[in-house]
Amino acid sequence: MDFSMIDWDDILQATLDTLTMTGVSLVFTILLGLPLGVLLFLTGKKQLLQQGALYALLSFVVNMLRSVPFIILLIVLIPLTLFLVGTSLGVAGTIPPLVIGTTPFFARLVENVLREVDKGIIEACQAMGAKTYQIILHVLLPEALPGLLAATTVTTIALVSYSAMSGVIGGGGLGDLALRFGYQRFQTEVMIVTVAILVILVQLFQWLGDVLVARFSRK
Repeated sequence: MDFSMIDWDDILQATLDTLTMTGVSLVFTILLGLPLGVLLFLTGKKQLLQQGALYALLSFVVNMLRSVPFIILLIVLIPLTLFLVGTSLGVAGTIPPLVIGTTPFFARLVENVLREVDKGIIEACQAMGAKTYQIILHVLLPEALPGLLAATTVTTIALVSYSAMSGVIGGGGLGDLALRFGYQRFQTEVMIVTVAILVILVQLFQWLGDVLVARFSRK
């Protein structure tokens, strides 16, 4: 194998594209998934805003979206992606399906994390007359912060994987480069380098997430 034949400018650009897709998608996933996860928790059984019908509806939608393989979701959402950003290709065309694919995943993680918060603290705040929004902002989210950071780390790694998968429909980034050159043109060197970079990115994100979780878990 001759690694000198690799266009390293293409590798760098593909890496930056992958980071861009992951970063932008993560921001929107948190903005949408965090409130959805909180709502799932609050409307659940024996919770602050118990609403069986609403919880069942939200849970059904979340489970339905999570059950669709991302590669299929990419194709199904092409019309919506075209409507939202004007293209289904490249970095811009990949972000909408990434967000839609990971938001329900993140929301469910948030719900599970919030369930681990000590109910005694919530009951004590209720006894003192705290309103629901005060309990959410000053008790639930701060107490669950380490778990939320861990959930964000898992979601980030999933986004890296999904962004690579988007190369199948010309989504750009390392996945697209690996498919076009590593697979279709039989350039094994490109495939090895792109896989190595993806592994390094995942390791870095996991390390950073572990550091943040440890930092905010200290009493």
